[in-house]
Amino acid sequence: MNSDPSSILVVDDRPANRYIVVHALKRAGFAVIEASTGKEAFELANELPKAIVLDVKLPDILGYEVCRRIKANPQTSHIPILQLSAAFLSNESKVQALESGADSFLTQPVEPNVLIATVKSLVRLHDAEAETRQLGQQWQATFDALHEGVALIGSSDTIQRCNRAMTSLLNRTYGQIEGAKFTEFTKKEFGIDVEKQNAKQAQEVHIGSRYFRFTLTPVMLQEVHSGSIFVLSEITEQKVAQAALVVNERLVATGRMANTIAHEINNPLEAITNLLYLLNTSLEKPEIAHEHLAAAQEQLSRVSRIARQILSFNRESSVPVSLEVSALMEDVLSLNNREILRKHITVRKEWPEDVFIEGFPAQLRQVFSNLLRNAIEASHPGQEIRLRVSRLSEWGRRRESAVRISFADHGIGIPTENIGRIYEAFYTTKELKGSGIGLWLSLNIVQEHRGTIRVRSRTQCGLSGTCVSIILPSKQSETLRDPSR
Repeated sequence: MNSDPSSILVVDDRPANRYIVVHALKRAGFAVIEASTGKEAFELANELPKAIVLDVKLPDILGYEVCRRIKANPQTSHIPILQLSAAFLSNESKVQALESGADSFLTQPVEPNVLIATVKSLVRLHDAEAETRQLGQQWQATFDALHEGVALIGSSDTIQRCNRAMTSLLNRTYGQIEGAKFTEFTKKEFGIDVEKQNAKQAQEVHIGSRYFRFTLTPVMLQEVHSGSIFVLSEITEQKVAQAALVVNERLVATGRMANTIAHEINNPLEAITNLLYLLNTSLEKPEIAHEHLAAAQEQLSRVSRIARQILSFNRESSVPVSLEVSALMEDVLSLNNREILRKHITVRKEWPEDVFIEGFPAQLRQVFSNLLRNAIEASHPGQEIRLRVSRLSEWGRRRESAVRISFADHGIGIPTENIGRIYEAFYTTKELKGSGIGLWLSLNIVQEHRGTIRVRSRTQCGLSGTCVSIILPSKQSETLRDPSR
């Protein structure tokens, strides 16, 4: 028998009593299905009616037991049950009915309006529970569908719930995560005290060969802290890809340097060849021969100086070292000198000789060279590029001393709509001429040095140009990590 799922199941072995209840329910607009035994009640309960009106005294099974079995079945446990009794009127009977799982209890004969009001109340309860159950299932499905691991932390620092991704990321069961103290759990899993960090901002942690990023966001209810949401994601593949991009950019830079070497060293080598020829033809004139020899030695010194600059440009350092900014800038200018001369660009240098920062020289040379090359490419022939280094007495939240290094050109400028995307990996307006990772890599390196990059640009005719400023703390109070590793 297939029943209407919106119907009310009435179970009573006495036809007269059953008729009174059924008639009252139908007049109230309910669809009704009937049963006269406990066995029939079990079968029809599987059709999931909205409520069951169950008499206590049945010919085969007491209504208490019918109620208990229906409530014990996960498929039917949510159906509200109203038990009716004419034979048992004591408080003990009511207690027994309610303890068996009944949601309400009435004694017969019952007033029709009381019966209808009680059934409607049970139906509303059924509908509300069904909606809540559906929302809970949808929420759980959404919760588990997230790729990021999510955990809900109570105000008492206990992990209340977590999703499937969290168990997968940490290779732990729900039981090993839920119920644990959050600060103790993260200390054990990551070796860090999350509570003492500004975890609302994304933080990264390195565990073995894996990298993770997490945030801990407080949940406020009526301005009262009621818990937190912990979001965890694995970024190992992203880190590997970033490392590959760094290597690729270095290979590109090495190719540029190879081209620079060929041109920068070729001129003094040609001069040395000519001087040696002249020296050989003037051996009988010591004064002239001495002049040729001195000139050759000067050209050899020039070759040696270029070689040292090139070697130092890409030399790795395992720890941050003290660096004089003017020396870094001179190295970068030397290695980009050919392009500067080719475009007849004037470089205005404004920097003192005693400004020092702490960092990785190869990384910072790469940043400075990238910004200078961008300025050269943006400039028209014959224009000026201004390079300026200045001190800042108080910078950032820590109000610490810092150094600003600025690269300003009078080139074409960056359109306003592109400014927000210049740090995106692979974004470029140079088409096939650019890789699109120069500024992205520069930003990452500068941030690893606890610094920032600021860009100002205009595209108005006659007033166009771009100024990129790097701000780095002049003294590093924290241990730096090599960005290339």
